[in-house]
Amino acid sequence: MVNRKKTDLLLFAQNKPKAYVSENFRKLRTNIYLSLKDHANGIVMITSAGPGEGKSTITANLGVVMAQAGRKVLLVDSDLRNPTMHKFFSMENNRGLTNLLVQNLDIANIVRSTGTKRLWLATSGPIPSNPSELLQSKPMKDFLTKALAQYDIVLLDVPPLISVTDAVVLAPLVDGVLLVVKSESTVVDKIKVAKSYLEMASANILGVVLNNVKVSKGDYNYYYRKQEDIDTNHFEAFSEVAVSKGE
Repeated sequence: MVNRKKTDLLLFAQNKPKAYVSENFRKLRTNIYLSLKDHANGIVMITSAGPGEGKSTITANLGVVMAQAGRKVLLVDSDLRNPTMHKFFSMENNRGLTNLLVQNLDIANIVRSTGTKRLWLATSGPIPSNPSELLQSKPMKDFLTKALAQYDIVLLDVPPLISVTDAVVLAPLVDGVLLVVKSESTVVDKIKVAKSYLEMASANILGVVLNNVKVSKGDYNYYYRKQEDIDTNHFEAFSEVAVSKGE
């Protein structure tokens, strides 16, 4: 079994549902629903400008709160370079998305229950030599179509934008993109570059999640901004802040 000591601390929405940070994930969930075209179902890609900004933590916790709200949710570890989603749910990663794309497997062959009601996970599987090519292949498009037919919400955890092209090739295939930014860490210029990459891919940018913000207990001074705010030097969050650490 996978050691969960570190990831247990990061799955706030499941392990500490009454914590203030868990409430922030529920607020983020609501904002995502309102931003999707039909206000309910869709494929949402979560990425970041660079590594270590918390995109996987955001993805895992979003999956939990969406499932808690009654949605049928599928988490897909689409980071075929540095997969981590299986660790949050104490799973092995010997078979997953890579196998489906290469071996033409059915979704049922790679999807597993997370232990949280209405929440399933497709791990990445073995790390391939050509991740970008696999993610923009027809089998990937077919997989996403079938996944959305079976689940209400599909959340994709995708590699950072500036490092590799994976997020760019996936962006046109999803209904919306969340960009995760680590507070007081991510350089504004990198955020602008990341946004420009998404725009070139004609991505529907739902907004930005400002992560790892230090707040006082009971502090309600959060704010909502649209994605255009990242064009300014005074960068603010698209949605409610989530406090977490790690990738």
